[in-house]
Amino acid sequence: MKKGFFRLIFFLSLPLSLFAAELQTIEFQQKGEVSQLIMTLDRADVKASKFAIPEDKQIILELSDTLATERVVRAFDTSEFSGSIVFVTAYKKPNSKNDLRIALQLRDNVRSIIERDENKIILNVENRFGVFSQAKISSKESFEDKIKLGISDEIHVPRSDTIEDILENLTLSGRKKYVGKKISFNVKDLRVDDILKMIADASGFNIIITKDIKELSPLTLNLTNIPWDQALDTILGINKLVAQKNGAILLIDTLANATRDKKLEVEARKLALKEERLVTKIFPISYAPTKDLIKILSEYLTPKRGKISADIRTNSLIIKDTPEVMEKLKKIIATLDTQTPQVLIESKIVEVSEDHAKNLGLENGVSFGYDPVGQVNGDKSIVGDEIIPGTNAGPGFSFSTASIFNALTMFGLSIAKYDRLTNLDFQLQLMESEAKGKIISTPKVITQNKKTAKINTVDTTSYAVQTGTGDDATVTYEETEAKLTLEVTPQVTNEGSIILDIKMLKEQFSTRPFPNAPPNKQARNIDTSVLVENGATIVIGGIYSYEHTESHQGVPVLKDLPIIGWLFRTPYNPNTKKREMIIFLTPRIINQEEAGLSEQV
Repeated sequence: MKKGFFRLIFFLSLPLSLFAAELQTIEFQQKGEVSQLIMTLDRADVKASKFAIPEDKQIILELSDTLATERVVRAFDTSEFSGSIVFVTAYKKPNSKNDLRIALQLRDNVRSIIERDENKIILNVENRFGVFSQAKISSKESFEDKIKLGISDEIHVPRSDTIEDILENLTLSGRKKYVGKKISFNVKDLRVDDILKMIADASGFNIIITKDIKELSPLTLNLTNIPWDQALDTILGINKLVAQKNGAILLIDTLANATRDKKLEVEARKLALKEERLVTKIFPISYAPTKDLIKILSEYLTPKRGKISADIRTNSLIIKDTPEVMEKLKKIIATLDTQTPQVLIESKIVEVSEDHAKNLGLENGVSFGYDPVGQVNGDKSIVGDEIIPGTNAGPGFSFSTASIFNALTMFGLSIAKYDRLTNLDFQLQLMESEAKGKIISTPKVITQNKKTAKINTVDTTSYAVQTGTGDDATVTYEETEAKLTLEVTPQVTNEGSIILDIKMLKEQFSTRPFPNAPPNKQARNIDTSVLVENGATIVIGGIYSYEHTESHQGVPVLKDLPIIGWLFRTPYNPNTKKREMIIFLTPRIINQEEAGLSEQV
């Protein structure tokens, strides 16, 4: 079956709500002065909002009526980048059935903008304050007012048409949908507080108005048949007023007073934080390097109060901070202190005749019992760091016939990906028994993520070395080596796929330039990167070697006589055999669950 069919089964079996959207991927990238968090969803009508927590240097992005699998809802560290985002955590919103939150831990308080691109929600965060122009954020409001009052660029819709839900919607900044009862009134030079009271009486909610509102300039209004919440929101916007909800009560104050109160609240929290008791905890570390954890966790410590140190002997971290910060650090440590992925690399290096390579099924992908899932095109340079993505190109592939002597410039490598290779061992053994090829090596090696595994096969030959002349001449024999070296460096992705950096060098003895001289050596090499799924097989071919032989037939003994021997034998028949080297590589992650990686279906 095709791979897309299995993916369809997988997505249909996800335990997601029938009407909830699905968050499919979270991607991070940095573009110059801007860091981007890109959320891809299965539809484009998902409601998104954001708010900031300045004292914690955090931005919270909320996706309403959205669910995701455990593969997506994971934390990842971005502190290695030089941008403003150091850590990203996705989690289910507390006390909510179908809402997701994505928390961004920042180095400093900076501004952010939400953008949409079809079914993608893009959160742009400036890497230093001032990158975004003020007009791009808001027409006149400052960043400080914006983040502390929770201003959002999204359309807010009340959960219901009850007074409390409508008032709750009014306290959110940004575009709104108005659902209140329609009202009409015509006033001239009426005080703002009196207008607010009229709207409250018409709609039936309770209102508290501060004394500073009475000093605002009177308004003249002529409103006909509009929702009362739209009228109220319009008046609040005209006069730079801020609404705060407490149950069915709406407190209305000026923006200046609200900003001042927020500042006082933040200062009070900072003061309370300074006086909060400190606790000390020891965290045993199993896998992550303690020096790297210290660098990451230091960003979250309470300034001038929190301390962190490492005990090398027990490989533990000793942290002193407030209980609230300690809980946050505990979660980060649990997320980062996981096993390093270990990869078992099974390889088979086979050399076959050119004709038999086609008989093995390398042309159609079926004779070998293959289950091909796609072909990787190799029409680019073989040497380099470019990752070659797989495409669902259908069964089979063909190797290059370019001259090996022009390998670095003409060599068009073809690499195929296979989900399964059934009966591979049997077919290779049958091939070897029929003298149609030989298995050079079948090594298996285990290596850690981003650590190079190296496999060597050495062929040696001897040659005579003469020293001295005449009766003083001595002959010794020295050895020279022809190596087959395979270096594979796996890099495991968060989704459980594997990027293989492959370097292969094959040396082969050729003719001797003169008797008793060391033989010449020919070298062939491959240097490439390939993306492969866990447990799938990469097949690489296209390295050719040539074997020159001469043969004849004749009458035993007589054919070897000098001068007349040619009368008793056939002419010498030169023959050149072209052989192709084929490499089968199958990487498998052996500790996928312990390393916190997702299972692929």
